[in-house]
Amino acid sequence: MKLAGSGKSDGARMGIKMSQELVVVAISVILFLAFSATLNNFLTQGNIIAILKNVSILGTLAVGMGFIVVGRGIDLTMVAVMVVGVAFSIWISTWGVDFTLAVACGALLAAAIGLFTGIMVAIAEIPPIFATLAIASSVYGSGRIVFASDVLYAPSNIAWLKFIGSGTILGIPMVVIIFAAVAALMGFFLRKTRFGRLVYATGDNPNAARTTGLPTRPIIVTQYVLSALIAFTAGIIMLGLVTGIDTRLYNSSLIYDVLLVVVLGGIGLSGGQGGVRNVIVGTILVGILTNGMTILNFSYTSQNLIKSVILLGALAIDAIINPRDEQTSQSGDI
Repeated sequence: MKLAGSGKSDGARMGIKMSQELVVVAISVILFLAFSATLNNFLTQGNIIAILKNVSILGTLAVGMGFIVVGRGIDLTMVAVMVVGVAFSIWISTWGVDFTLAVACGALLAAAIGLFTGIMVAIAEIPPIFATLAIASSVYGSGRIVFASDVLYAPSNIAWLKFIGSGTILGIPMVVIIFAAVAALMGFFLRKTRFGRLVYATGDNPNAARTTGLPTRPIIVTQYVLSALIAFTAGIIMLGLVTGIDTRLYNSSLIYDVLLVVVLGGIGLSGGQGGVRNVIVGTILVGILTNGMTILNFSYTSQNLIKSVILLGALAIDAIINPRDEQTSQSGDI
């Protein structure tokens, strides 16, 4: 077990991980150049801005998922928390509650869901993949019972929400700035704080971390609370961009895109390694690929098929690079 943020990698493994990250960057550059040369509408200002806005939502969600995976967990509740948390804010604002206060209530709901998820994983010791899958379905189902419509729209006179969706600072869209801020905060949190080092230690070897007296359960619970709040932030970004939230987004493949970003970027599912930089390179690649396929008029089903194959390949590569040994199995898998 290592307390440092470098995780359990040795010199050779670091070489492989570095190569994986560079490969992802190289593929992103190649795809960008290829789409720019062959697609008329790709290298336009409008499309570049569209890519940046789209990756802002995906990247923000992936920052939260990466934070969980580093601690050897997984959070399939993120999309459910995002749509239900934001829809809840809009719903209570229809009662005459100030919208800003309603957003704060939505954030509290998201944090409460994250707290419950963390307790189920850390204290009840339900494997994260099953706990989060069941909780995600419960959260979405509860929301659908409460809300009268699939799509809920924010009030039209919220200045700060308009600024998030269409405002810029020095020409950079606000949604990109928010994504960059979330990523920077998480990077600092993971690499420069004691809690961040404890997250890596817990992900590297949970049993050893618990044996040495580290507070692994509070760490895991805190992780899921922060992940839920990050998911809610992604929902606010989306609300600013499209002025509404479609709860049916839960049934889309978005959560798998988030996982694709994390795994493709190089954060191993065995925990204890990787960071925000991996999330950023994975987000850029998936964003360019998705945009290119959309311009090429690939059907939604075809896009999902291609991304699923890539995700399967990334998982296979992760299993080869980070094989489950006896110690890993005893420490518990996702």
